[in-house]
Amino acid sequence: MFTLISFLFFTGLVAFVSWRMTRKDDHESASGYFLAGRSLSWAFIAGSLLLTNLSTEQLVGLNGGAFKHGMQVMFWELGGGMAMIAMALIFLPRYLKGGVTTVPQYLEKRYDSTVRMIISVLLLLSLLTNLLPFVLYSGALFMVEVFGVPKAFGISQVGALWIVTVAIGVVGAIYAIWGGLKAVAVSDTLNGLGLLIGGLMIPILGLMKLGNGSLMEGLNVLSTNHVKQLDPIGPPDGNIPFATLFTGMIFINLYYWCTNQAIVQRTFGAKSLEQGQKGVIFASFMKMFGPFYLVLPGIIAFHLYGANGLDNADNAYGRLISDLLPAWMIGFFCAVIFGAVLSSFNSGLNSATTLFSMDVYKNWWNKDAEEAELVAIGKRFGIVIAIGAIGVAPFIANFSGGLFDLMKQLAALFNVPLITITIIGIFFPRVPALGAKLAIATGVIFYGYFGLWCGNTVFGIELNWLHLAGLNGAICVLVMLIVGSLQPLEKPFKLQASNDVDLTPWPWAGKACVGILGIVIFLYVWLHTISLRNLGG
Repeated sequence: MFTLISFLFFTGLVAFVSWRMTRKDDHESASGYFLAGRSLSWAFIAGSLLLTNLSTEQLVGLNGGAFKHGMQVMFWELGGGMAMIAMALIFLPRYLKGGVTTVPQYLEKRYDSTVRMIISVLLLLSLLTNLLPFVLYSGALFMVEVFGVPKAFGISQVGALWIVTVAIGVVGAIYAIWGGLKAVAVSDTLNGLGLLIGGLMIPILGLMKLGNGSLMEGLNVLSTNHVKQLDPIGPPDGNIPFATLFTGMIFINLYYWCTNQAIVQRTFGAKSLEQGQKGVIFASFMKMFGPFYLVLPGIIAFHLYGANGLDNADNAYGRLISDLLPAWMIGFFCAVIFGAVLSSFNSGLNSATTLFSMDVYKNWWNKDAEEAELVAIGKRFGIVIAIGAIGVAPFIANFSGGLFDLMKQLAALFNVPLITITIIGIFFPRVPALGAKLAIATGVIFYGYFGLWCGNTVFGIELNWLHLAGLNGAICVLVMLIVGSLQPLEKPFKLQASNDVDLTPWPWAGKACVGILGIVIFLYVWLHTISLRNLGG
């Protein structure tokens, strides 16, 4: 009972505060609804970036990956922080200079309207098949595990997953479709504070349980038993071989943090470049703590329950929550997790409505559409996408591999070609639209066939899927450079300034980014050294 009361109280509190802070906002204009009127300060940008990313597909998926593979999965967090440096210094200044609402809109300025349409469709497909269903499924899996829904209601596990999935989807749709980006950003920030507190408590309490009440003894057990779990440099045939950090990981992380509409849209709402850079860089710094609350709990669960102690590795985090927290605290933390699920889901929905309204409907169906009409169309489309995601989510349970790996492998089908044409478009201003179109077609066909159809096997040679993603990216780059050398643009592309916001950069941006890179190197060296020392290496 205490669990349920505290859950409902905190969830209702966040909803009420979000409504109070946004009830008078402009929800009729496209800028007001989709970009929060370009009014977001660095704190809201950072909080929204972190919580949009930090949902149960991260908490459940990454901790499940750590339970199976150890600390090597931490580069999903640290690599994300490094990619955000590129976002702050390279991508964001160009997006804000162009005054764009969506990434495809920027690509239209760089290439042409056909490229914009192709990328819009691919991003919508990615949201529907890759992001939204995984957010709903992982959230439902967590809630079912922690609240014991099948036992409480006398229903099957499958039935419980369907019920909770529908509930999360409906609430998330209300936030996103009727609240707009500002409501998303405010609720993200509030939930982010709770998640930071609760998220850091789990590894601390887990270490204390591991050490029979002593935090230091728990750390000693962690660093002397199963020490391979702490090594961030995995074996060549491991889940994330170290070499993949320099191949496919680069493309996957750059896509997610620099061109994924569900993520970058809140940066488009920045009131200035300085505020946008501050928000992105602060979020990058906070990513450095990711291994301690997104990976370490999975390793602690491995020590507590053993390699075969769980039916499903993705249940490791939910099991820890149930075992470590008192009933009232479980309710609070579940409310925060629920908020994180809603954050990722409603951010994805908000991005889908933006993409459809601005890039598909206005660009192809009704070029003269008024802003109020675009908002109305976006809301209707958001309802359709929400229903589709709810219908797909429960079927993810049929996949026998890790949740996080499945999500990333499916994403690579669309991600690599998109980030490739964006990067080449920035650094090679004479590459024409034809190069982008051929690279998109080549990338999707190559990875779809050799990755998904052939099981990451290229002409009889089996590759780690990240290496295959890296190879795909290299091929896309080669295609674009060849086309650019054969049919270069007569004049190099030059982006025209929209003057929507102040483009003065943050003076400390470069120094802050160098500091973050130093932290990444230190964490790798430190953890690898601990592992080697205790192995006698």
